[in-house]
Amino acid sequence: MKKIINNPEEVVQDMLKGLIAAHPNSLKQIPNTTVIVRKGAPVPNKVGIVSGGGSGHEPAHAGYLGEGMLDAAVCGEMFTSPTPDQVFEAIKAVDSGSGVFLVIKNYTGDVMNFEMAAELAEAEGISVEKVVVNDDVAVEDSSFTTGRRGIAGTVFVHKIAGAKAAAGGSLQEVKDVAEKVVANVRSMGMALTPCTVPAAGKPSFTLDEDEMEIGIGIHGEPGIERKKLTSADEVAEELTQKVLDDIKFNSGDEVAVMINGMGSTPEMELYILNGKVQEILHERGLTIHKTFVGEYMTSLEMAGCSVTLLKLDKETKQLLDSDSNAPAFHS
Repeated sequence: MKKIINNPEEVVQDMLKGLIAAHPNSLKQIPNTTVIVRKGAPVPNKVGIVSGGGSGHEPAHAGYLGEGMLDAAVCGEMFTSPTPDQVFEAIKAVDSGSGVFLVIKNYTGDVMNFEMAAELAEAEGISVEKVVVNDDVAVEDSSFTTGRRGIAGTVFVHKIAGAKAAAGGSLQEVKDVAEKVVANVRSMGMALTPCTVPAAGKPSFTLDEDEMEIGIGIHGEPGIERKKLTSADEVAEELTQKVLDDIKFNSGDEVAVMINGMGSTPEMELYILNGKVQEILHERGLTIHKTFVGEYMTSLEMAGCSVTLLKLDKETKQLLDSDSNAPAFHS
């Protein structure tokens, strides 16, 4: 295992120290927690937006803190859900009296711990609503989930729910638009190499030099099919087709596209993939409103990618386009 770290057991704490040092004017850490909040939170008369999960997915989740996106990010240990107490601290830190909205990826530990935190908050009189993101079309159930996994499409939920809250939307209105995004976003991923959790010291699975894994998640878990490595065009075709088969798109529909790197994929390769994805979507008669290419929801140093499509309407398009100063997302 080769990694630029100190103690494998303290990588999250070391990372957060460096994160705050990089953004001292906009972010702060709640003492004795792994909760990062944007300075100025809670924002008066605004719904607080909280997300989080295990670390190892950077820039998710703390990279999406800022005006127009998240108010707090709860950073669990590596690929491990944060505890209910940590999530509860985040909820309290961003509640202005207008309620708090939780964005939860569909992993068993995340759902359970965020829901327990919501119950603790409601017992103290804080109104809490939530959405569970399950955009991955690869699997219905996995070792981490009941139902579909939440992957890169979560970033679109952060952006659109955050923009709705920033525009003065009520807790119910934020929930409604977040649920609309979840209903209209789908993703599919693949890997060329596995990743290594520092404390484990060895890869989560193995792939031969001429193999790829289709349908991987974001926790280093293997996918649904292992096959011989093919061309970028064939990879784009397979991932995009799986997404298009899962949700009804009509000619003329407007979509947002995200070509997401898993941690170690050069932008060159992501742009090559994007060229074919765009070609496929144009052939289907879809209108591409905006494209995002880069690392948005990673899996440590895994090489690979995912393709996310979000079907837009007038409201979600406007919210996607609205300003955000989050370090990892520029609309």
